[in-house]
Amino acid sequence: MPISPTIVWFRQDLRLQDNMALHAALARGGPVVPLYILDEAGEWGWPLGPAARWWLHGSLGALEASLRASGSRLILACGEAEQVLPALVRETGAAAVYWNRRYELAAVAQDGWVEADLGDRGIEVRTFNSALLNEPHGVANRQGRPFQVFSAYWRLARTLPVASPLKIAMPLPAPETWPRSSELDEFELLAAAGPSARHLGEFWHPGEENARRRLREFISQGMADYAEQRDLLACAGTSRLSPHLHFGELGPRQIWAAVKAAGRASGVFPPNRGAAVFLDELGWREFAYHLLFNFPHTQELPLRDEFAAFTWAPDPGGKRLRAWQEGQTGYPVVDAGMRELAATGWMHNRARMIVASFLVKHLRLPWRAGAAWFWRTLVDADLANNTLGWQWSAGCGADAAPYFRIFSPVLQGRKFDPAGDYVRRWVPELARVPTEHVHAPWEAPAHVLAAAGVQLGETYPRPMVDHAMARAEALAAFRQMRPRATAG
Repeated sequence: MPISPTIVWFRQDLRLQDNMALHAALARGGPVVPLYILDEAGEWGWPLGPAARWWLHGSLGALEASLRASGSRLILACGEAEQVLPALVRETGAAAVYWNRRYELAAVAQDGWVEADLGDRGIEVRTFNSALLNEPHGVANRQGRPFQVFSAYWRLARTLPVASPLKIAMPLPAPETWPRSSELDEFELLAAAGPSARHLGEFWHPGEENARRRLREFISQGMADYAEQRDLLACAGTSRLSPHLHFGELGPRQIWAAVKAAGRASGVFPPNRGAAVFLDELGWREFAYHLLFNFPHTQELPLRDEFAAFTWAPDPGGKRLRAWQEGQTGYPVVDAGMRELAATGWMHNRARMIVASFLVKHLRLPWRAGAAWFWRTLVDADLANNTLGWQWSAGCGADAAPYFRIFSPVLQGRKFDPAGDYVRRWVPELARVPTEHVHAPWEAPAHVLAAAGVQLGETYPRPMVDHAMARAEALAAFRQMRPRATAG
């Protein structure tokens, strides 16, 4: 008798190679029905932002093209997975549904509901880990509890075996009759993204093949110098793989294997310091999911309970937040980061730390406001990484930067953008300001500003807060918090 079809439910794994659910479906035998469901409420919990919608459209289009080239196609549906999957099972006669697991709170809950419902209908359900090197519940300290310090977590996690990436054989077996499918344009992802996202194609190229190409280029051209160049704002010293990883166009095992292969000739792994630091960054991604899964309340609340009592500054009408969002704070390196984000849907990681510190410690605005803005504007908006990063900057999360460590935007700019090229690119009003003044134009003599065509308060804003005063106020608020936390 012919084997009944297997539905492979694609989610944040928009690739064919090293896709465990797809590999298992092929091993089962019989036709494979690839499916993607646009179900934001069920999987994400938060609505996707414009930049992520733009990327998702491109990634789904690339996956559809790859599947067609392999003799298959992608079935698209919009709605609740709990309704779409049983209906597709009936239409296709499928006896099995396979998918790769997600680890956000809403996705975990959805997995449980769907698996139970399909199981009650007699459908075989199998789920897999294709998103992480180690599942969040698979790494624990000596007491069997989750880690809250990265160094301890990664010291153990990086010693665990990493499986080789799975190779998917082509072509894919197709059903005799394909079920009904929506067209990608019916998802209206580009329409929902709006005009602010239409220019993102100048900077990004979604899809599995582009992800693999970027990885190859980074390993051959940038990885050796990664440790020295990754913090330099004007330098193309980072991998820029984060959106490809987030949408699953590339898996972490593929990255691990590629780095390992680069060191095979020398017999050393990692092959150089740049590779070691790069893998540590992959470890931070693993740690972010470890935290989000084990402490799911952190997507809304601080991990450190005492920070619930922290006094944030008032912001009538949201004017201070809006100035930060628009890159109009008067601090050039902060504004450059926020404008890079607006223009490209991405921000250099060092800039992310600088702008986050400025929001929560200079303006004393809630980290959740910053996290929400990043979620809306980043092409790599990832709930685990976003939560970890913002709680780290605010000092209220695991392994967080102490609250009393407050970045000086001027010193950060001078250290990580010493020639001022990053500022000049994204804050063109300051393009002619001499290097010694470009990170603090308010300190420049009047004739220097005049020669550069800068009029503070007119062509470029004055600093919205004084660094020394803002630092003192932030530390005072921190001191007020601590007695209440102890008393509680």
